[in-house]
Amino acid sequence: MRVPARLSRWVDLEALKSAVRAAVVMPGVFAFADLVIGRAQTSLFAAFGSFSILVLVEFGGVRRRRLEAYLVFAAAGAVLIVLGTLCSRNAWVATAAMAVVGFVILYAGAFSGYVAAAANGAILLFVLPVTVRAGMSAVPDRLLGWALAAGVCSTAALFVWPPRRRADLRRAAAGAIGEAVALLEGPPSGRRERSDAAWAAVAALERRSLGSQHRPSGPTVATAALMSIPDELDWLLSFVAGTSEQSPLEAESDEEREALAAVTAVLRASIDRLDGGGAQADFERLRHARNALASSLLERLPELPEGALGAALDVPFRVRAATFAAERLATYGMQATAGAVPADELVEPPASSLAVAERVAREHWSPRSVWLQNSVRGAVALAVAVLIAQRSGLQHSFWVVLGTLSVLRSNALGTGWSILTALLGTAAGIVVGAALVIGIGAHEAVLWAVLPGAVLFATYAPRAVSFAVGQAAFTVVLFVLFNLIQPVGWRVGVVRVEDVAIGFAISLGVGLLFWPRGAGARLRSDLADAFARAADYVVATVHELAGVGGADERQRAADRADGAIHRLDDSFRQYLTERSATRLNVEDVAALVSAASRVRRAGVSLAYLSAMMNDEARPTVCAKNLEPELNALHAWYVSLGYAILNWRKVGPPHLRDDRGRAALDDCVRAAVRGADAASSRSAVMLLWAAQHLENLRRLEVHVAARADGARLAAPEEGWLPRLGLA
Repeated sequence: MRVPARLSRWVDLEALKSAVRAAVVMPGVFAFADLVIGRAQTSLFAAFGSFSILVLVEFGGVRRRRLEAYLVFAAAGAVLIVLGTLCSRNAWVATAAMAVVGFVILYAGAFSGYVAAAANGAILLFVLPVTVRAGMSAVPDRLLGWALAAGVCSTAALFVWPPRRRADLRRAAAGAIGEAVALLEGPPSGRRERSDAAWAAVAALERRSLGSQHRPSGPTVATAALMSIPDELDWLLSFVAGTSEQSPLEAESDEEREALAAVTAVLRASIDRLDGGGAQADFERLRHARNALASSLLERLPELPEGALGAALDVPFRVRAATFAAERLATYGMQATAGAVPADELVEPPASSLAVAERVAREHWSPRSVWLQNSVRGAVALAVAVLIAQRSGLQHSFWVVLGTLSVLRSNALGTGWSILTALLGTAAGIVVGAALVIGIGAHEAVLWAVLPGAVLFATYAPRAVSFAVGQAAFTVVLFVLFNLIQPVGWRVGVVRVEDVAIGFAISLGVGLLFWPRGAGARLRSDLADAFARAADYVVATVHELAGVGGADERQRAADRADGAIHRLDDSFRQYLTERSATRLNVEDVAALVSAASRVRRAGVSLAYLSAMMNDEARPTVCAKNLEPELNALHAWYVSLGYAILNWRKVGPPHLRDDRGRAALDDCVRAAVRGADAASSRSAVMLLWAAQHLENLRRLEVHVAARADGARLAAPEEGWLPRLGLA
């Protein structure tokens, strides 16, 4: 389906495709169950099973992976239906089961994008049987309806307009990398304009990658690699594009020119792979050029004039750093497209599934984790809703639970706003639905004719129009469905209002009791923690490189920094889904999130430098001159976190320790004269470590401006009310 360019900004093409598919397939499945099979339980589960698969679940990735995901979801749905039916006869058993099942489903989303994508659909498949009481004799009819829905709707989801978001993201990543290549290969004239275009492309790619409410639902390694490209490209541009204190990178020697040519070669191979081609990155050429650059610098180092060491190292350092960033970018490009990845200690191999699960469990089994908070909040709300639905004897009581789930947000303010819009939408839907039913009367054929259009709008509206309009449209669908199953006229609307209003009240109450400030408050704390832990990691890696710290200390700092960055990423993604997030310039906060990741990335690069040195040749004597600068840098980023946590003015960037840097240069120059190759190599690595610290010092200006700019945007109120964090 193609949409004219002039309409593309008004039409959400992916939402429209999904809506058209649901409007064709769901009524067809329901019609077959209702008119051919003719069993009420089968019709009910066929209708809502179709809704679960076509509206609430969307799996990405290649077709084989998506087929596996739909098969697993179908099997899990059958288990949930049987378990829900078994528990439905006792209110307390149903409540306990809902709490456990709800928590497990919601929390498991932290481990897999597929599970996160299927969570709401899976919950629906348990809510329906556990709240609609029936004996085990109803299980065959229920499973028949589910099997019909799973078979037809999964096939439609696989072959009829499959989701293109991951393919679109690959193309966007290729375009952003292309801007970096244009910057590297272009002539000196217009370089600043190309630099601005490259930064803009990276920012757009970051916004696009953060546009989903959960991690993308694709294969773990490929999707993780694809989502890592924006940060790595940002890291590459920080060396290539230059800053207010640096000009864009320009090679000055044959070795530097060859290294940059190797960089552009692997980047072009990544672009080709991401665009669907079969190119393979030449990692061997890149590494050979990088080693040649280091050897050339070692030869020239003793002859460099006094006082010129820092300036002479700037370009080689940036070129070498660019080769590492390009290697990681190319590695991600190959991993995202099933390409060959070299085995090397400087390229992180994909972790095993068990190792990934253990790491995620450690990171998120904490009250600080947004995933744990949302899982506990959701499980409690759903359990209370099931208890009330079971004990009150409400007609169609499962709408109490669905009403709870539909408006529950991560903060009480967001939940309250959701309740208001949902009530308004439901009221509007009742008016429209009642008018339709009264106008149509007993003409069943007209109801069947109206159903596809109602499903189309109900599927499209929540994603492309608004939450309230979606609620209204879905209420109309409910009017039509229940009047086809059991004609009751406009009274079904009154029943829905009663049941859903109770669910809304439960959501608000639970939202007030459990972490009522939501992801916004957590984001503030996680930003502070991420900057502090990333700075700790930088200190630990420099200490290891200098020989005054060990690998165990560095690894512990790395684990803490990784966990802090992952928690920050989760809380930021959650924050983007909250309605309070619309009241700020999200790009300012996104820049702070990216800056925390960049500080951690500096630690990773320093760890790579350390890994290249001989343990017997650590430059301990010269490294003491770097300690004052390292301490000042660490103190500034920790104080930045404190300022963000309390939304105070960020202090000015710390003063560069020129005396210590001069002493370091003199010490290194003396060390390399007449030293063996290993000692000279380690001394140069220390100088490059100093360049990394200088880059982080330059970053302080950018970060402080972003933080203070957002704070000053509402001087009469400060950050807290403006960002919804108070």
